[in-house]
Amino acid sequence: MLKQQIQTDIKDAMKQGNQMVVDTLRMAVSSVNAKEKEKRYNLSKDDSEMKEGELLQASQLIDDEIIGVLSSEIKKRKDAIALYQQGNRPELAEKEQQEIAILQTYLPEQLSPEELKKIVQASIQKTGAATIKDMGRIMADLMPQVKGKADNGEISKIVKELLAK
Repeated sequence: MLKQQIQTDIKDAMKQGNQMVVDTLRMAVSSVNAKEKEKRYNLSKDDSEMKEGELLQASQLIDDEIIGVLSSEIKKRKDAIALYQQGNRPELAEKEQQEIAILQTYLPEQLSPEELKKIVQASIQKTGAATIKDMGRIMADLMPQVKGKADNGEISKIVKELLAK
């Protein structure tokens, strides 16, 4: 499971003295744990009969959910990079970029723009979309196929570009 892999990698990075990797991966595990707590809370609200052990087991995130958390962390860092560059803080932007590189090693291989464009075109044909108003249907069809494999902003940009033609 992905969470155990990250925790193993934290131990390895600690042994090697690589503090940047340790800090980044600890932050990632913390985000995963927070998401699990949120899931556990929602489950306990929905089913108050559940025992604590069952609740802990049911609230464990699967790899796809962890990939979603990591993607969210990467997006936060990309937003921070833009702000640091605006604020003329290249050293902080560089640190965020290094963290993105570390986190991306746990994501599935990213789709190339050409591959992504082909998938979007197929989805447009499948859904019969013709205008930008149909973007929601296209995104609903696309997301299961490309989750974690492409940036949502990039997907959106390609969909808008193809629908504008």
